[in-house]
Amino acid sequence: MPARVRTPKDKSLAEKAVQHIQYQIVARLRDQTFFGLAEANEAIAVLLKKINSQPFQKLPGSRLSQFEKSDKPALKPLPNIPYKFAEWAKARPGPDYHIELDKHFYSVPYTFIKKSLDVRFTDQIVEVFYRSKRIAAHIRKYGYGHATLTEHMPKAHQKYAEWTPQRIINWASKTGVATAQLVEKVIETKEHPQLAFRACLGILRLGKSYSESRLEAACNRALKIGAYSYRSIVSILKNNLDNVPVSSSETLTATKEAHENVRGGDYFK
Repeated sequence: MPARVRTPKDKSLAEKAVQHIQYQIVARLRDQTFFGLAEANEAIAVLLKKINSQPFQKLPGSRLSQFEKSDKPALKPLPNIPYKFAEWAKARPGPDYHIELDKHFYSVPYTFIKKSLDVRFTDQIVEVFYRSKRIAAHIRKYGYGHATLTEHMPKAHQKYAEWTPQRIINWASKTGVATAQLVEKVIETKEHPQLAFRACLGILRLGKSYSESRLEAACNRALKIGAYSYRSIVSILKNNLDNVPVSSSETLTATKEAHENVRGGDYFK
C-alpha cells in the first residue's frame, strides 16, 4: 500500500534506508569529482557492497545475507526480451487512411477514416488501436515517407498497389519527356503518391485513344499553363488545344478553366 501524500512516516523503514544511504554514500563522495556517469556508478557500487555486507547491530546476518536467504529465491528471471519504453498519442486518419507520426505516414484500414485512434509507438514499432483493439502495426520509420499496407486500401486502390512513382514515371517517359514531367507533377500534388496512381494511369491510357504524339503535346501545354490533372489533359485533347500555342495572356485563364476543381458552365446545364 503506498504512503499518503506528504506523510513519509507511513513508510518509516524506507525513509530510514534512504537516510542511511545518504550518510554512508552521498556524504562520503561529496568531495570527489566524477567525469562521467559510469565513473560515479563504479564508486557507488564499491561503497554499496560494503554497506550491504555490514553485520546488523542487533540481528544476525547482514542486508546481503538476508537478501540471499529471503528475497533472491523468490525472484523470477529477467524476460528474454528487454522492456521497450512506449509512448502514446491520439490520431485521426484523413481521407487517405494514413496517420502521421514525426512526419512519417502510416496506413490504417480505410474503414477507420476520421475515427479517433490511439497510437502506441516505440523506437522500433508503431501500433494503432481502436477501442483497445489493435487494427494496424508498422515498423517504425524516421523522416518523411509513407508506409502503406495493401490490405488497408479500398479495393479501388489495391489494384495499384504494385505500382511505384518511379515505375509510372518510367512508363510515361516512353511517350515523351513532357508526359513524364506531367505525371511527376500529378504525383506531387498528392500527399500520398498512391492516391495519384489512378489519375496517372488514366492519363497514359489517353495515348491509345488520341495517339501518343497528341498526348505528349497535350502534356506539354498542360505544363505551361500549370494544369496538372487528368481532367485537364482530357479537356485539352477534346478541344484540340494540344497543338495550339500558349500565349502569356492565356496562361492564367487556361489554368482556371482546366483546374480539376472547377466544373465549368456545362456542369450546370
